[in-house]
Amino acid sequence: MAPTVDTWLHLHQVPPPSLQWAGAPYGSGMELNDRVVVVTGGGSGIGEALAVAARAAGARHVVVADLDGAQATRVAALVGGTGVAVDVRDEAAIRQLVDDTLSAHGPIDLFASNAGYVTSAGLEDPNESIQKMWEVHCMAHIYAARAVLPSMIARGEGYLLNTASAAGLLTQIGSMSYSITKAAAVSLAEWLAVTHHHQGIRVSVLCPQAVRTNIIVNSPDYQGLDPASGELGIGGGVASGDGVLEPTDVAALCLQAIRDERFLVLPHPEVATYMERKATDRDRWLAGMRRFQSALHPDGNLPGDVIAPKR
Repeated sequence: MAPTVDTWLHLHQVPPPSLQWAGAPYGSGMELNDRVVVVTGGGSGIGEALAVAARAAGARHVVVADLDGAQATRVAALVGGTGVAVDVRDEAAIRQLVDDTLSAHGPIDLFASNAGYVTSAGLEDPNESIQKMWEVHCMAHIYAARAVLPSMIARGEGYLLNTASAAGLLTQIGSMSYSITKAAAVSLAEWLAVTHHHQGIRVSVLCPQAVRTNIIVNSPDYQGLDPASGELGIGGGVASGDGVLEPTDVAALCLQAIRDERFLVLPHPEVATYMERKATDRDRWLAGMRRFQSALHPDGNLPGDVIAPKR
């Protein structure tokens, strides 16, 4: 028998909606009951958890889009929704996703633009690799907003949840492209929140550190487990210093942020402190990040050394 959303919630120890937020303050934001939700990057990890959480919160229909169509179909079966294979770098495919959803299920209330991946490289990263990450982490959010906002604006309401990263607020040691494209994603979300607020559009941006997903395993740079440390390859420990969260917990925080109309979703509260330190004294923050980089590479081979002339 195919698993159901109730089975998924039980296995992942997610409390029912009536218990998730007992006593929590509520804003004037969106409740997902009887709403239509689209999630990209929904075939696993945070995207899967968002799809399940939305259905558990009463969403009328959830459309799950993912580059891996089989995974999208699997998650869609969990939530009684629709699974679609979509490459978020393809603007025409995003437009089709929106148009098909509007035709089949009515107005889209929440569009969660969540697809992403990570690599490990600096200035040596080929232009093609940088461009691909730019398209996934920034242009995909633009394509989604461009496709879905006209119908949202026409009826005076709609919500965008864009996944970025704490790296977009701070930086990601060892990954230039990830850092700069996630920073662009945060900046875009800010612009959307300013520009379209008067039209009833609300925006939240998700900026987690480490979450227990397959983002590293799916990286084109993935090299398996480090035999010495037992950690994931390509710098898996960089973002995990403040703990590795479960996708279900992150999804629950996102839904609460939507209820509260809160722009910045920080599953790791320590990130707020790091942001304050960075804003207050940028030079001190940079010095601290350099020390952290050295601590991550005790052998003395730092990320930038790869382009240094060989002796």
